[in-house]
Amino acid sequence: MCKAESLQRTGSFKFRGAYHHASSLPTTERARGLIGASSGNHAQALALTGRLLEVPATVVIPADAPTPKVEGIRALGGRVVTYRRDSENRDTLVAQIAARDGLAVVPSANSRHIMAGAGTAALELLTDHPEIETLVVPVGGGGLAAGTATIAKHLHPGIKVIGVEPQEGADTLLSLRCGQRIALPEVPATIADGLGHTSPSPLTWAVNSKLLDAIVTVTDQDITTAMAFAFRHLKVVAEPSGACALAAVLSGCIPHESGMIGIVISGGGVDWVNPLSPTYWTLAA
Repeated sequence: MCKAESLQRTGSFKFRGAYHHASSLPTTERARGLIGASSGNHAQALALTGRLLEVPATVVIPADAPTPKVEGIRALGGRVVTYRRDSENRDTLVAQIAARDGLAVVPSANSRHIMAGAGTAALELLTDHPEIETLVVPVGGGGLAAGTATIAKHLHPGIKVIGVEPQEGADTLLSLRCGQRIALPEVPATIADGLGHTSPSPLTWAVNSKLLDAIVTVTDQDITTAMAFAFRHLKVVAEPSGACALAAVLSGCIPHESGMIGIVISGGGVDWVNPLSPTYWTLAA
């Protein structure tokens, strides 16, 4: 059973958390505007949130962010500031701009409001299909996984929640093995750009380290195969990060005894302009 968050407003689950966090802020705190950092999906969600709340939204995104995501941000009225993944720290840049301009920071994951908002995707899925025994979700910053695990375990204590990371960017899995948050030496080189984090967020780590039953990893080939499957058979467009949970199921990473499985397809921001994009559909042929 798939939850297609690629059909959510702005094309991913991110709007749920961004709007919940920003709308929870005092009016005076958000009056001068919002700011956040993102690989693209949270940025689009923040731009729409700013429009709905009638405040400016500034987003800090990688210089190589997918073109459709950048266009989406600007179309929604967001102000774009770019940074280099390999030489600049986006959180430092966000903090500097926020302090200079008096903006309210809306994190992409490290917030209880973000986690709660993201978790409503699982709430809807489990309300519609209470027979689900295992939930599979992608893990990047960890907000979706943490929100999903919190809500799922509250509704059905016996349910299993399995996180999925790209093989080249398994910072949460490695942190679990070490028993503490660790940082990867460099930004992961993976097709799943939205999951390219070097370290779990502190708040999401506190939840995921306790509530996730397991984390599995998938290769870029697994991901492109899942994207093609979603496009051909589910008639759903899934971006690489959004297809990771489906990739884990299709590649056999999830135990056969998992019962009814719920899969969160977290986003659909495919970069059609990138020359690599056509191979998304041919790699799995």
